[in-house]
Amino acid sequence: MEIQMVDLKSQYRRLEAEIDEAVKEVLNATAFINGPQVQTFCGHLADYLQVPYVIPCGNGTDALRLALQAWDVQAGDEVILPAFTYIAAAEMIASLGITPILVDVCPDSFNLNVERLEQAITRQTKAIIVVHLFGQACDMEPVMKLASKYKIGVIEDNAQSLGADYTFSDGTVKKAGTIGHIGTTSFFPTKPLACYGDGGAVITSDERLAERVRMLANHGQSQKYHHHIVGCNSRLDTLQAAVLDVKLRHLKSFTEARQKAAQYYDKELSPISGICIPAKSPFSTHVYHQYTLQVKNGRRDILQAFLKEKGIPSMVYYPMAVQEQEAYKWIARASGDMTEAIRLSREVLSLPMHTELTEDMQAYIVEQIREFYQVV
Repeated sequence: MEIQMVDLKSQYRRLEAEIDEAVKEVLNATAFINGPQVQTFCGHLADYLQVPYVIPCGNGTDALRLALQAWDVQAGDEVILPAFTYIAAAEMIASLGITPILVDVCPDSFNLNVERLEQAITRQTKAIIVVHLFGQACDMEPVMKLASKYKIGVIEDNAQSLGADYTFSDGTVKKAGTIGHIGTTSFFPTKPLACYGDGGAVITSDERLAERVRMLANHGQSQKYHHHIVGCNSRLDTLQAAVLDVKLRHLKSFTEARQKAAQYYDKELSPISGICIPAKSPFSTHVYHQYTLQVKNGRRDILQAFLKEKGIPSMVYYPMAVQEQEAYKWIARASGDMTEAIRLSREVLSLPMHTELTEDMQAYIVEQIREFYQVV
């Protein structure tokens, strides 16, 4: 059987009639930029997330830049972020002349170690970028308490965990990406809510921040040819919005399919010594953007090569911690040691995970991993 890391083609075939109809409407109207489907989708996503403002943009990296600029982070300021994450957050911080301050992550959830956060805060700290990694939320309640104590902003990078629910100690439940001052997300084709190109959005409940993000993303103008601030051109095109609006209607079933697949992996792989299955945080649901193992005893690369020989794709997210990247060795500063970030970069291995994954596919994957570990 052919196993994909992410099977976008099969998902499209399942939704083909709906997606083709939505795309055809855009083609017939020829309103390719800022067509009505853009605002319709943003309204539907705002309703789903239970926030007043969703501002679309060109991609998830642009969303991070817009969030930092909207919070008015200036050159010479510091922004805290986790050391084990995709490079986009550090990239946007550094590109604005801001100093990235790296904090180690939790050994089980891979998310920011909140217990290490306060020691990283200085007088120059302007914001914290919290990354909800692989499908579940970071522990936001203590983050928000520290942000209030030190009067700093919280930006949520929710590119990988859209749809995850965070439960506060008093029982209040909010969607990941809606808890901080500003949330960001990506609609890259492999993400939980994905388009057929690039796309992103900024999410907030603050009217002033929302208006500033809109201006920044639209050449700094509040009305045409009246430029109040220095902005950029970052927008979600109408075709992508039309696709996203269709997929948003199926997001619940998408999430349930990935959760079901994760339950199968958990049951079959948890008895195997030498690997650790993904931990589930008690305060967050998990939407399983990735299903990421920790492979012990230095055998990660050997296991990956073995699976490849068997026709099973896998991915390493991420093979280097941020502070190990050549571009950031002299730009980023580490707050404390980065033991877990470095260890995880040597041990993590993500297995196929998508909405079209069948039990037969998973059974074959599990069978090969058992063979590798010689488990009967």
